[in-house]
Amino acid sequence: MGRPFGVPVYVAPSWFLVAALITWVFGGQLERVLPELGAARYLVSLFFAVAFYASVLVHELAHTVAALRFKLPVRRIQLQFFGGVSEIEKEAETPGREFVLAFVGPLLSLVLAGVFYAAMQTVEPGTVPGVLLAGLMISNLIVAAFNLLPGLPLDGGRMLRAVVWKITGKPMTGTVAAAWVGRALAVSVLIGLPLLTQSGALGTDAVDNVGMDTVLDALLAAILAAIIWTGAGNSLRMARLREHLPELRARALTRRAVPVESHTPLSEALRRANAAGARALVVVDAHGNPVSLVREAAIVGVPEHRRPWVAVSGLAQDLTDGMRVSAELSGEELLDALRATPATEYLVVEETGEIYGVLSAADVERAFVKAMARPS
Repeated sequence: MGRPFGVPVYVAPSWFLVAALITWVFGGQLERVLPELGAARYLVSLFFAVAFYASVLVHELAHTVAALRFKLPVRRIQLQFFGGVSEIEKEAETPGREFVLAFVGPLLSLVLAGVFYAAMQTVEPGTVPGVLLAGLMISNLIVAAFNLLPGLPLDGGRMLRAVVWKITGKPMTGTVAAAWVGRALAVSVLIGLPLLTQSGALGTDAVDNVGMDTVLDALLAAILAAIIWTGAGNSLRMARLREHLPELRARALTRRAVPVESHTPLSEALRRANAAGARALVVVDAHGNPVSLVREAAIVGVPEHRRPWVAVSGLAQDLTDGMRVSAELSGEELLDALRATPATEYLVVEETGEIYGVLSAADVERAFVKAMARPS
């Protein structure tokens, strides 16, 4: 949809579903408040749905601007079912920054609610502008209040995480506390939201308790609870991921490699590798400069009886700048380097440019899975 502050904004397909739902529900309310609109009420409702998600976008832009202010890269903003998300690629370095990063979103929603309330004072109540402004004010208050609930993945959960992090000095402890509060919150929403709406219905018309409204309330509660529970679990997994990332070191994961010239038969190249205790092949030119890497998958695909007649150059992938990584890389820096240039193998070099070995993406993945399996 655009790139405010250089960050791309995407609209997920699920947005169209929720926009249609908002248009239908809000249109039904307009029929009671402004019956003279007729079928045009759905056009007004659609405008409300778009304006509401524009408010959600402002909420997410607040997170994005704060992240960029703290030098944290933001991959994208996505508007989707039940709101939006700013995909910030790195964690805040201090609990104070984490708190600010989380708080600015609900703060902007509260500011928008105040702006819409002030605008309401300038129009006649019971008119289309008055109803739209009232709806936007209330919806932004709900967004702010909901996001301030103290459980991950909500903004309030990140604020709680920051507080616990500040008290204990351990970000992982803050994440665990906020994630479990988030799971408790999910259960509370699942049970409490239908009961709350039913208690309100009992005060007006008990027949509604077994009607469509009750079914929709239960479905809404189930969806919200599932989103919160899943988000809390994902937050725990991401925290454990970041805790174990420093264990991924290019130097420790690199395979020893032997240099071979492009015309070398595969059987001879493998014999040299076995003799040297190496597990990778680097194709070099006449001056010993690396030019390509022999792919492990390609070697496996060549039957043993054909290997004496297959040159290694036919199984190699040309080196690009992104396929050369430093032996000193580790953690997020290593993963960022691999993400920037997807490949199956990478040439690992010393700071002097000397060949250290070959890093297999499969080895990195196995090390990652093994690290994640260990308890925190």
